[in-house]
Amino acid sequence: MTTIVELLLRRLGASLATLLLVSAVVFLITNLLPGDPVQEMLGQAATPEVVEALRAKLGLNEPAYLRYLHWLGSMLSGSPGVSIANNMPVAELVADRLPRSLTLAGITTVVAVPLALLVGIVAAMHHGTRTDSIISGLVMFVVAVPEFLVATVAVLIFAVKLRWLSAVSYAPPDPTLAEFLETYALPVLTLSLVLVGQMARMTRAALIEQLQQPYIEMAVLKGASPARVVLRHALPNAVGPIANAVALSLSYLMGGVVIIEVIFNYPGIASLMVDSVTNRDFPLLQVCAMLFCAGYLILVLLADVAAILSNPRLRK
Repeated sequence: MTTIVELLLRRLGASLATLLLVSAVVFLITNLLPGDPVQEMLGQAATPEVVEALRAKLGLNEPAYLRYLHWLGSMLSGSPGVSIANNMPVAELVADRLPRSLTLAGITTVVAVPLALLVGIVAAMHHGTRTDSIISGLVMFVVAVPEFLVATVAVLIFAVKLRWLSAVSYAPPDPTLAEFLETYALPVLTLSLVLVGQMARMTRAALIEQLQQPYIEMAVLKGASPARVVLRHALPNAVGPIANAVALSLSYLMGGVVIIEVIFNYPGIASLMVDSVTNRDFPLLQVCAMLFCAGYLILVLLADVAAILSNPRLRK
């Protein structure tokens, strides 16, 4: 137990160190973006004196390292500043949008993960057969198609041609079941297709690797059925690789959701980040970017935890 705790603490420390390094990179990149946020805020008619006064008020005329330290301190304190474009606390803007993005990601996860595991297990059980070839071909096709193309085709078919669903995804505060399904059907469908393809392919590969091990041959010689061989013997030993595959695939949501929220005009944290780039709203952009990076690191950390707990060899 002590060894497991030490491993987890080391993983957690590495994640925190990575997040600190990422914060420096995010701050540097956002400050290298072209355009002046103060000029964007005041407009081209503002006099140089007014522009300089506002820059001083916002602390934008300080050296970069001081601005980074002030920003890092405000992030750690939970008060990441004020949005330049909206003149509102960044924490309030994020708190309003983040639950919506988490809802979209959560629904996609609930739909995509079980379906991907089922597809991957079925393909592994029929390895080398026509069924496996058909599934693998469909999976590769889905993975190769970009999500913006899937979203565009889905809108053309279900919103424009059939008029079953709305092309704009926005649910009222207390939606009915029909409103809920109409809001999330197209975004979840688009994200799930790509996620299912990625996770199913890696699940299949992890199971096939286990099915080639000697202990599987012994189970077959003892008369175990194919389903028992896969579910009882191979699957528990493939939990680690599958957990990593699921975590890495779900981390795609951190980037894919940006495209989906913009296409479907979904009011989440990703569309807020896109707006902050357009408005050169650096405080808001930095917080949004850090949230995406933190989400990715949390998923990778959870994958490491699952791998350690499922494989006794990794505990030593």
